[in-house]
Amino acid sequence: MSGTKEIKTALVSVFHKDGLDELLKKLNDEGVKFLSTGGTQKFIESLGYECQKVEDVTSYPSILGGRVKTLHPKVFGGILARRDNEGDQEQMAQYEIPAIDLVIVDLYPFEATVASGASDEDIIEKIDIGGISLIRAGAKNFKDVVIVPSKAEYGVLLDILNKKGANTDIADRKMFAERAFGVSSHYDTAIHDWFAK
Repeated sequence: MSGTKEIKTALVSVFHKDGLDELLKKLNDEGVKFLSTGGTQKFIESLGYECQKVEDVTSYPSILGGRVKTLHPKVFGGILARRDNEGDQEQMAQYEIPAIDLVIVDLYPFEATVASGASDEDIIEKIDIGGISLIRAGAKNFKDVVIVPSKAEYGVLLDILNKKGANTDIADRKMFAERAFGVSSHYDTAIHDWFAK
């Protein structure tokens, strides 16, 4: 396993924006570039930071009423590409896939929507697809990528950045991957339980 990795590009795709500004400030101070969609992109720009639109990378707009935004080979290739694999690196160059070193996700609030007594239609729209896929991809490639799977982890990353700058070691990334699979497991269990009723 390779050791220290520098965070150069962060993909930010979050439902809850609260608590994110301090983390974004630190990342920006460290020279990290931001990539995002929709409301998150507008939020990042409202804080005065440059943010590239995912659509400019993929050349696809957000489609199907926002159901498909990040689900694209240029996004997932940038997360899943193995940095020490020559074939992966050649394909990244061939298909102009940007490397994504940090993924920050906060999922649609499925459980809160169920608890609110919302309609089945509203509940189904709160089943996150892109976000959960980003979490799994980032966690799978923890050798190279940092995955922050919920707003509960914003402070954990901020502490690391304050100590080490925009660098993480393998233990940091593995810890985030473990937490990421915990988030995805809990989320899918909640969805399963709702369907089972």
